Amino acid sequence: MPTPTIVLVHGAFADAASFEPVTRGLLDLGHKVIVPAVPNRSLVGDSAYIRSIVEKIDGPVLLVGHSYGGAVITVAGAADNVVGLVYLSGYALEEGESLGQLQGGFPDSELAANLVYTPFPVPGGEDGTDVSVNVEAFPQIFAAGIDPAVAQVLAVSQRPLAALAFGEAAPVAAWKTKPSFGIVSADDHTINPDMERFGYRRANFRRVIELDAPHLVMRALPNDVIQFIVDAAADVA
Repeated sequence: MPTPTIVLVHGAFADAASFEPVTRGLLDLGHKVIVPAVPNRSLVGDSAYIRSIVEKIDGPVLLVGHSYGGAVITVAGAADNVVGLVYLSGYALEEGESLGQLQGGFPDSELAANLVYTPFPVPGGEDGTDVSVNVEAFPQIFAAGIDPAVAQVLAVSQRPLAALAFGEAAPVAAWKTKPSFGIVSADDHTINPDMERFGYRRANFRRVIELDAPHLVMRALPNDVIQFIVDAAADVA
C-alpha cells in the first residue's frame, strides 16, 4: 500500500491553523497533507463534509482528529479509502453515543465553567447557539503551555461549535473496523484526560501514548505529534 495522504481535522474553538507546526513538519518530511476547514455546525454534517473531501482523494487516507475532530473522524472514517485513525486529545465516540453522553460520565474539566453561548441566525428557522471559550480564560484552559502571544491570537480567532453538535449521536464508529491510535494529553484542562483514556481503551486502539501536554498538544509538542502520526502512517502502510 502506498503511504497514505494525511488529513488533519481540527476541533471546536480552533481552525486549520491550530495544526500549523505539525502541517509544516509533515510537509517537510515529504508527506501529502490536507488540512480542511471543519464547519463546526453539526457532528453529522461536519463528518459528511470531511468524508466528501476524503473520498475525492486518490489513494489511502490517514485521518487525524484533534478534540472534537476525533468525533468527526469517528464518523467520516467509515469512508472506504480511510486506512487508519489518529486521535489527539480526542473523542472516540461509540456508535449511537453523543459528545454530551461521553462527557457526562466524567467530572467536568475547567472548560465547562468558561463557555460562552451566543445566538446566531438560521434562515427560515429558530436561532442556533454558538459555543466558544471565554477569551480571557482561553490561554490557560485551551492553550496552556503555548507562547502567550500565539495563545492570544488563537483566543480571538476561535471557530465556535454549534451547540447542536453536543447532542448528536455518532451514526457509526469507524474505529471498529479501522486501525486506530491515540495521544492522551495528561495536562488537558479542556477535556478530562480520563475520558480520553476511557475512549481509547474501550476502542482497543492499536497504540496509545500519554504526553505531559495541554489540550493543544500539536502546538505544545509538535515534534512528538509528528513522529506519532508518521509512525501510524507507516503502520497502516
